[in-house]
Amino acid sequence: MDLRDFIVTPLLIIIIVVAAYLIRPYVTDEINRRYFFPALILKMLGAIALGLIYQFYYNSGDTFIYHTHGSRQIWEAFMSSPSKGLKLLFATGKYDPGLYEYADKIWYFRDQKSYFIIRLAFLFDLLTFSTYSATAVLFAVLSFAGGWMLFLTFHNRFPQRSHWLAMASLFVPSVIFWGSGLLKDTVTLACIGMVTYEINRLFLQRKVNLGHILILLLSVYCIFSIRKFVLQAFLPAVILWISTANLDRIRPTILKIMFLPITVIVIVALSYFFISKVGEGDKKYSLENLGETSRVTAYDIRFWTGKDAGSGYTLGELDGSISSMLTLAPQAINVTLFRPYPWEIRNVLMVLSSLESTALFFITIYCLLRYGGRMLHNWSSPEVLFCLVFALVFAFGAGVSTYNFGSLTRYKIPILPFYLIALILMCSPPSSLTQKPTA
Repeated sequence: MDLRDFIVTPLLIIIIVVAAYLIRPYVTDEINRRYFFPALILKMLGAIALGLIYQFYYNSGDTFIYHTHGSRQIWEAFMSSPSKGLKLLFATGKYDPGLYEYADKIWYFRDQKSYFIIRLAFLFDLLTFSTYSATAVLFAVLSFAGGWMLFLTFHNRFPQRSHWLAMASLFVPSVIFWGSGLLKDTVTLACIGMVTYEINRLFLQRKVNLGHILILLLSVYCIFSIRKFVLQAFLPAVILWISTANLDRIRPTILKIMFLPITVIVIVALSYFFISKVGEGDKKYSLENLGETSRVTAYDIRFWTGKDAGSGYTLGELDGSISSMLTLAPQAINVTLFRPYPWEIRNVLMVLSSLESTALFFITIYCLLRYGGRMLHNWSSPEVLFCLVFALVFAFGAGVSTYNFGSLTRYKIPILPFYLIALILMCSPPSSLTQKPTA
């Protein structure tokens, strides 16, 4: 941190709070208004706290590589010559002799997934004079916007569960911390919330608007550019949500039964198509290579890049095949949602992760014991299916391909709100899941 952080960041926070005060009447109602500012403030505090942890605990990390060794180099080039800055902004990993003095200092210059975050950070740098903490705060605002849109999606549908939906969407500790700073996870989390909101608005509420279509396409593009595997887990759940919601509208029941086989075929076919399209052009994410990609990634993190972290785990042997991954599915889902166990703690940050995972485990057990009958009745609700399928599929993919608790803590933050929302809805009175959504 430098002097800019103590001047620019407080001024920016004041501007954001004032802007939020003016915007709040248009995006809240009398029920959810009380959650707006606490969620926003916690996000901004989370972004600053993450920067402090990386600076004073880790002494480095991706967040500083994206900025100090990334966007700041583009910003300095832009301040020297706008044309150079723009060339770096749209660079594709190839060195230009005229840009070498700047590009050589960008550690992720050839990594286009990471460079996407650097580009976004540069755009924020233009507003913050390349002040790290201020740019991180803008990432936090982006994350808050996505989280609020996710909350509104389900609040508008189930306003009587608003309090618990707010807790799940906006106030999960690890999501606040790891999903607020200058990291890939922040952008992924924000975009998933936005996509969920826009899918609901366009395909279920059938409110077609050009602005919302653009937000949807831009959000999908961002996820595609950063983490394709998130999209591969998310799209099948979305297709299931849209299909079952429309099937649910069919009356009488005999017609619904007749359309059920067709719906299943459509879901499977579209899911296969979109998963294939997402992986097209990238061998690592093609369907035939997903097993090998998971094996290589897991072993690299466990035995090479993360071997000194002291927080590794293993689920069993992976041979690069889909079948070997599937045999580990129960263990993978368990490790993502409920581990590290208290006796697996190896450092300070793992204490917090273990406390949250343990709490999630006991919440799940409590729901099963207290509301087992309701959960059995409500699991087939379109919203529950959507949240649960995405959470479990992504939990499986993250758990089987990470083999490091530290990395897994960050990777899994997009699924925690969805998993908790699924529990909340499954534990709700059945009548509340059949009420008409509010506007």
